[in-house]
Amino acid sequence: MNFTPIDNLGKVDGILLVKSVEEKTSSKGDVYLDFTLGDADGEINAKLWRYNKAEHGEYKLNDIVKVRGTVSQYNGSDQLRIDRIRLTTESDGVKPEDFVRSAPYSSKEMYDEIIRIASNFGDGELKSIVLAIYEDNREKLLYWPAAFKLHHALRGGLLMHTLSIIKLCEKVCDVYPFADRELLIAGAMLHDISKLEEYTVNDTGIAEGYCVKGNLLGHLAMGAAKVGEYAKKLGISEETAMLLQHMLLSHHGEPEFGAAVRPMFLEAELLSELDLMDSRIYEMKEALLGAGKKDFSGKVWALDGRKLYNHSRKDLKADPIL
Repeated sequence: MNFTPIDNLGKVDGILLVKSVEEKTSSKGDVYLDFTLGDADGEINAKLWRYNKAEHGEYKLNDIVKVRGTVSQYNGSDQLRIDRIRLTTESDGVKPEDFVRSAPYSSKEMYDEIIRIASNFGDGELKSIVLAIYEDNREKLLYWPAAFKLHHALRGGLLMHTLSIIKLCEKVCDVYPFADRELLIAGAMLHDISKLEEYTVNDTGIAEGYCVKGNLLGHLAMGAAKVGEYAKKLGISEETAMLLQHMLLSHHGEPEFGAAVRPMFLEAELLSELDLMDSRIYEMKEALLGAGKKDFSGKVWALDGRKLYNHSRKDLKADPIL
């Protein structure tokens, strides 16, 4: 934990992320807050005894707080007894990415790379609709996750997942030159764009859950609607808009996985397969990072409960997309 010692008695200062918080009552009838606080180096249980909302303030999941207290041992583990706590302010110079899991690349670099690729499209309609949607949503795209629980559920995860698929599209088109490269890549750039409206996400870039609109409509339908709105505004042909909308509506492959329709042309099928591939490889890598060398991971729920073997022949921490 990234604490600053204040004295030799275990008293420390620190800026930490609230990973959980629960109001409880002690055996003596006193109200207290039971926290799990963390940073990039780990997490610690913390207690704020004799909690008074008016005096101490209110705290929720993913708040970043400044605390002062004493670290001691309880049941063999470190525990922080909080003396003072407050929400951080701009003057604290806090960077949310220092406290939550983040993509291993700069969000600005990922965004700029996607814009560079789209700017080089020869198809003026695909170029204009992608650039318009990205430029209008730049602020959110720079920190938004790709999921609430599963693949790429980290700060900047949406750009990371999108750029990974774009790079896969480029390679696949070398193998299948009869595929429409720009249509496929444009579909990849837009396929998850309405995840920006699907989740509730605070400034840390971690999803807190699905919003009402996300639950009722989902990002596939909302994404197709967004493409339709921009196509009308930009004067994009009905054919181009329809192809992009179909790719967004079908990229989950099967109705049982949320697809409104199955992929019905080549680029739509490729996008669906590459989206599934990138999400599964991410889940496999995450599971294998938690397994010892020459050992198996635990069961991976997202992969039908499979255990995965870490043969350790390659560095799992290698990240090649930029």
